[in-house]
Amino acid sequence: MAQVPQRFFDALAVRTWCGLSLRALGRAREEIDAINVYPVADGDTGTNLYLTLESAAAAVEAVFAAHEVGRAPAGGDTDPAGPAAGPTLADAVAAMAHGALIGARGNSGTILAQLLRGLAQVLTERGASAPADGPGLRLALRHAADSARQAVAHPVEGTVLTVASAAADAAQNAGDDCAAVARAAHEGARAALAATPGQLPVLERAGVVDAGGHGLVTVLAALVETFTGQAPPAAGAVVVSHARVDLAAQETAGECATADDPTGGPAFEVIYLLEAEDAAVARLRQRLDALGDSLVVVGGDGLWNVHVHVDDAGAAVEAGVEAGRPYRIRITHFGHGDVHTTGAGRPPRERAQRAVVAVVPGEGLAGLYGEAGATTVLARPGEPPVSGELVQAVRRAHAREVVLLPNDAELRDTAAAAAEQARTEGVRVALIPTRSAVQGIAALAVHEPERRFDEDVVAMTSAAGATRYAEVTVAEHRSWTTAGICQAGDVLGLIDGDVAVIGTDVTAVAGTVLDRMLAAGGELVTLVLGDDAPDDLAETLEARVRGAYLAVDTVVCRGGRQGALLLIGVE
Repeated sequence: MAQVPQRFFDALAVRTWCGLSLRALGRAREEIDAINVYPVADGDTGTNLYLTLESAAAAVEAVFAAHEVGRAPAGGDTDPAGPAAGPTLADAVAAMAHGALIGARGNSGTILAQLLRGLAQVLTERGASAPADGPGLRLALRHAADSARQAVAHPVEGTVLTVASAAADAAQNAGDDCAAVARAAHEGARAALAATPGQLPVLERAGVVDAGGHGLVTVLAALVETFTGQAPPAAGAVVVSHARVDLAAQETAGECATADDPTGGPAFEVIYLLEAEDAAVARLRQRLDALGDSLVVVGGDGLWNVHVHVDDAGAAVEAGVEAGRPYRIRITHFGHGDVHTTGAGRPPRERAQRAVVAVVPGEGLAGLYGEAGATTVLARPGEPPVSGELVQAVRRAHAREVVLLPNDAELRDTAAAAAEQARTEGVRVALIPTRSAVQGIAALAVHEPERRFDEDVVAMTSAAGATRYAEVTVAEHRSWTTAGICQAGDVLGLIDGDVAVIGTDVTAVAGTVLDRMLAAGGELVTLVLGDDAPDDLAETLEARVRGAYLAVDTVVCRGGRQGALLLIGVE
C-alpha cells in the first residue's frame, strides 16, 4: 500500500517517519554493518542504529496507544489551524527522543539519539499542539546537528557529524514546505556522505563511506518519503572489496593502539544510563575523556546516556557512580562479545546444546509451542515484540545454538537484529524466515536437536517453506486490496500474505480460502482458531476437508487472542 504523504510535521508524521526509518534501517542493516571501519571495526553500526531507532519507534507507538488514536482521516493531512486529535507534535517528538535515549546502542546509536533529541527540543518549543512547517523543520535540523556535535568530546570530520551538518546546511536554502526541506537535507547529506572517504583516510583505504553517515542518510530518506510518499534513491555503501575493508579494519586498530593494548586501542566499550545533575555530568565528561576515547554523552533534564571506549571499564563505571546513579550498564570487550554479568558469585547454569525461540500471536499457540520445547515470545495484536525482547528470549533459552522463528514477515528485520546481537554474546543463531505461526509449527514438527545444527536448520527451513499459509480476519477500514476494495467490517481471506477473498460471512470466506489452497494439493491442514471465531467453524471446515479431499488430515488448535479469526496451514 502506498505511503500517504504528510504536509506538516505533526504527531502522525513523526509516527510515519519512525516506522519508515525502522524498515529502511532493517533493510540496510547488514550493508551498514559491513562497512563499519571507524572508530572501531566491530561491524555493528547498522545493528546499533536499528536498535536505537526501534526503541524510539516503540516509544512513539506507546504514546499513540495511550491516546487511543484511530486512523488518520482520508488524505492523511492535519490542518495546522485545527484541533489536534490524539498526541500532539510535542508528545510524539518527546517520546521519540526519550525512546532513542534509553535505547541507544554504540557510538552511532548514541549520536543518533542526540540528533533526535536536538530535533525534539526545537519542535517542543513551538507549542503543545502546533505542527511544524518547513521553517520549523529547518531550524530543528540545524539544532540537531549542532547539539550532536557538542555531545562528542572530540568531533572528527568524515563521520556522521559531518553528514548531519551538511544536511542542516542544505536545508537552510530550501523552500518553505516540509517536503522541500527534507529533500534538500537528504541531498546535502548524500553529497557529504560520498565525500567522507576523502576526509577520513581509513575510509578511503577501505573504499567505503562512513557507516554512521550512511545510516543517517537512510533515516533522512525516510523523512523525504514521509512528506512526499516516495523514497529517494538509496545511499550506496561504495564497498570496493571486502579484502580492503578487512585491511582497513586492521589499520584502524593499529592507528588506535595504546601502551595498555598494543594490538588495538581501548579494550572495552562502556555504555550506561545515568541519572545526574548537569554540573556532575560536566565533571564526568572530563574524567572519562582522560580515561579513553570515542566519548559521547547525550541527554539532559537529569537523564543521560554515556558511551566511551576505555581500557579500565571499572574506572568508567566508578566515574558514573560518583556523578549520579548509573544503570543499564553494558560492558563489551571488543572482539570477545558481551562481558557484563548477572548473578555474580553463582556458578553458571549449564547451557543446553540447542533451543528454538519462536514469536507466537496468542496464548494458545504459546502453550502449543512450549509443549514442543520452544521458548516463546508473545506478540499481542498491535503490539509486535522489539528485538530486545527476542534477545532476552534467546538468553532465557540458555543454549549454545538457537533456531529463531519470527513467524511474521514484518518481524524479519527485528529478528535479524536480535540474531546479530545474540551472536555477539557467543550464541550460534540461525534465523528461519517463517511468515506465519503455522509455518513455525511445521518447522518445529521436524526439529531434531540430536542431529547436526546445519542439517536441523535445513530440515526446518524446508518444512516451513513447503507450508502454504493463510488467515481469515476482519477489515478495520476501507482499503484497496489485491482482491478489490474492502469496507470496514468485511471478512478478508489472505493467502500467503495477499488478500484473496472478500466476503461478509466468516465460515464462507474460510471455506473458499481452504478450497483455493487445497486446489494445489496437500496432505495436512492445520487450523488455528482465535477466540472470536464462530463456534462451529472448525467442525464445518473439518467436514469440508473429509468430504472433498481424500487422504488429507486435519489438525485443530486453539490460538487464543491471536488477532486473526483463523490461521490455516497446508502442507
